Amino acid sequence: MAPLLELRSVKAFYGESEVVHGIDLAVEEGGMTVLLGANGAGKTTTLRAICGMVRSQGEILFAGKRLDRRSTEAIAGIGVAQVPEGRGTFVGLTVEENLRLGGYTRPRQARANMQRMYGYFPILAERRRQQGGALSGGEQQMLAIARALMMEPRLLVLDEPSFGLAPRIVDDIFKIIERIRKEEGVSVLLVEQNANLALELADHAYLLETGYVVASGSAKALADDPQIRRSYLGY
Repeated sequence: MAPLLELRSVKAFYGESEVVHGIDLAVEEGGMTVLLGANGAGKTTTLRAICGMVRSQGEILFAGKRLDRRSTEAIAGIGVAQVPEGRGTFVGLTVEENLRLGGYTRPRQARANMQRMYGYFPILAERRRQQGGALSGGEQQMLAIARALMMEPRLLVLDEPSFGLAPRIVDDIFKIIERIRKEEGVSVLLVEQNANLALELADHAYLLETGYVVASGSAKALADDPQIRRSYLGY
């Protein structure tokens, strides 16, 4: 079976500067793939290329269809939802208004989807009338994920979801992500600074350095690699 998402010799650019250099990458249907690497390795740029936010070359395929010729809005409309680094919460809108915005492509299902999100994130149900800017960092991250899931995506693209959060909150969020993946079959492409946690949950992993894939394989194989353990996992 072909992967849900596949990158073939993809390059990505900021202006004329090539930042990602011909990488190959795949996310299986219902699977979780993690991108690892130091700051500046090209991880976020790769996610932006997938979502049509930077210029790219090569082929980006989603469910067999080319993404690299589509607008960001069109890519979202066919089932790719991104949660950017920094969460992107609309701080002046309430929790419920944020969720409604996320469900604009599925208006008939919006009410049912909102209730489903409240089931995954009960704290959001309690805070539904509060403005996004009044939420804690962890609650804002939950809101960002829930807002993306309101689109009923087949692929959820997460950029550093644990950034700036307490370990307990990070554990809670990843438990919910894993539950959603298993219960709804949503595939996940993850950029994550907590490499140990990400490799525990992911099926496959790619290690980027200065825009190149320097190692890839099963998450377990990378976690067991002595050099990767020393360089990225701290032991």
